Amino acid sequence: MTTTTGATTTTGAFGTARTRVEGREKVTGAARYAGDIPLPDLAHGWMVLSTVARGRVSAVESEPVLAMPGVLAVIDHENAPRVNLDYMGMIGKPDPILGVFQSDRVPFMGWPVALVLAERPEQAREAAEALVIRYDQEPHDIGFTSGHPDMYTPPDSPFGPAVTSKGDVEAELAASTFVVDSEYTTPEEHHNPMEPHAATAHWDGGRLEVFDSNQGSTMVAAELAQIFSLDAESVRVRSEHVGGGFGSKTTRPHQVAAAMAATVLHRPVRVVMTRRQMFSTIGYRSPTAQRVRLGADESGRLRVLDHRSECVTSTIHEFIERSATVGRVMYDADAHYTSDRVVRLDVPSPTFMRAPGEAPGSFALECAMDELAEKTGIDPIELRVRNEPDRGPVSGLPFSSRNLVACYEEGSRRFGWADRDPRPGVRREGRWLLGTGMAAASFHSGAGPSTAAVTAEADGTFTVRINAADIGTGARTAINLVASDALGVDPERVRVVMADSDLGPAMLAGGSMGTRSWAWAVAIAVSELRERLALGGDIPPEGITARSDTTEAIGALAQKERHSFGAQFAEVAVDVTSGEVRVRRMLGIFAAGRIVNPLTARNQLVGGMIWGISMALHEEAVRDRASGGLVSPDLAGYHFAANADVPVVEADWVDDPDPDDPVGIKGVGEVGIVGAAAAISNAVWHATGVRHRNLPIRPDRVLSAGTNVPEPGHAG
Repeated sequence: MTTTTGATTTTGAFGTARTRVEGREKVTGAARYAGDIPLPDLAHGWMVLSTVARGRVSAVESEPVLAMPGVLAVIDHENAPRVNLDYMGMIGKPDPILGVFQSDRVPFMGWPVALVLAERPEQAREAAEALVIRYDQEPHDIGFTSGHPDMYTPPDSPFGPAVTSKGDVEAELAASTFVVDSEYTTPEEHHNPMEPHAATAHWDGGRLEVFDSNQGSTMVAAELAQIFSLDAESVRVRSEHVGGGFGSKTTRPHQVAAAMAATVLHRPVRVVMTRRQMFSTIGYRSPTAQRVRLGADESGRLRVLDHRSECVTSTIHEFIERSATVGRVMYDADAHYTSDRVVRLDVPSPTFMRAPGEAPGSFALECAMDELAEKTGIDPIELRVRNEPDRGPVSGLPFSSRNLVACYEEGSRRFGWADRDPRPGVRREGRWLLGTGMAAASFHSGAGPSTAAVTAEADGTFTVRINAADIGTGARTAINLVASDALGVDPERVRVVMADSDLGPAMLAGGSMGTRSWAWAVAIAVSELRERLALGGDIPPEGITARSDTTEAIGALAQKERHSFGAQFAEVAVDVTSGEVRVRRMLGIFAAGRIVNPLTARNQLVGGMIWGISMALHEEAVRDRASGGLVSPDLAGYHFAANADVPVVEADWVDDPDPDDPVGIKGVGEVGIVGAAAAISNAVWHATGVRHRNLPIRPDRVLSAGTNVPEPGHAG
């Protein structure tokens, strides 16, 4: 059914739950991923990673390996083609790990030192495991500690300043009625998308073509062109389907290695990373050590917000986990100080991981706010409401919209918060102590320049062409709904072609900016197409095409604080005999702009909240100081929430269209994880009376900390 309002026709599809347009392909196995693309005469590459944390390669004993069945070549620093890393990419200077096999230097364990090429993948793997690499090993330092002597303040970057400051922190602390001064830590965490990283490269008529699993073919194609000193038009990257990314699937060494090998062999080459290899080559979330100091007056109004965070980067590339940035948006204070510092260690380079900065930062800040609520005797929601800013606390800019209080109100009503006894340890079921907690959430809402083309076909259908990336989020379906709504036709009449760098530049799927950026470009192209169709006349066999480029429109946006917001609620049960923590239920209410497809949006929000359960209770990568490597770089040793750990998890939203966006979209990909770990941690305190400031909240930590709750039948 279609309806007409004024000059705009709408189908009513936008904002209604729609199953994924590619769903049948995925459940029947017809969807092709990067490791599935068939090419004639395909060879296979297997990466060999260093087994020392620092030093030099002294010898690569390739001769015995070259004599093994099916082995075609061994590429290492002595024979690899030279590449260029002197360029500025979409997200900054490239990580030197992209310069595979360019030097004998080894900066961390897991550094790529060779690529074995063979006719079959099992031959390549066997030969790679037999390849002997000798090293001149050097002393290494992988120990991250708060206050490390080599900790430094990085320079400001396009992602924001390292330090922000206003007011006199010490003077306001001295004048505060209530003070919280606590330290929090979060461990190293890893992305672990379901689909491993894979790339298949070949040369076609002098043009490099790559089938890849990535979050943005525009970026990968541009970087490969730079790395191999090619014209931009000489590289094509396609990524039909992607099985998850979470920030890790940008330009990575396997793509460079595959392209390099195709150049050497003059035939197609596929390189697929193993799960263990991904733990050292695709990035991760840095561990953090954070100190939060809050000072408040007798009414609970903040006089001081002081949030200082420390993190890790590699010796070869600077990446900052900007955990202190969350406070720059959430709460104002007379004295407001935030800083992010970093130390260079002999470890792989960290990178963007779902809600970078906000996820670990919200754990510290939102737990500190809960501690302040306890000290002041003010309800945790009421305390946050009393400290709601009307403008950006640091920037002073107006908010595009900020419906966080509505999230508190709706969440409180649906969770039953009003019935909560604020005293810790008063609810018990046998050996289980029960508690509830909450936290606030925010994540920035941005948009990147994108191009799109929309064609009215002669048969009455429409084709949308945009180099978007569907990394499992349902982007194809969202673009289909945006286009069909703007065109005023049923979604079945719209076909979406995407994930091909030949379609023109577009924003990557990252920073919760993908759908908003692509929808903006599609909306503008549709608007132009409708004007042309309104002139009348027959549609020629090749169709009528309208194109868009949002660079100018996005550049003209007024400066505002643009964010999605949310309120997280959790109920936990803590077993006092085993230390086990069970999350019984979670509820998240979000203000995240206009929702394109409630089905996939809820999927994203619930997925983020489940990741928050993992962050709070399970995820922790541990490094062995003797070797410099991870203790268990696999899914047997790296724990995360499984089905048995996930109870009732509900996500919903309040009305929150962005008035400055032509479609009203913000973003839902990352705000779901923000605040989730803090809500669970705060619930554990409410259950046990003990604060856990170090993630994850493992059973041994619960047992060693004990409880501040009297045994049944004894006075407190």
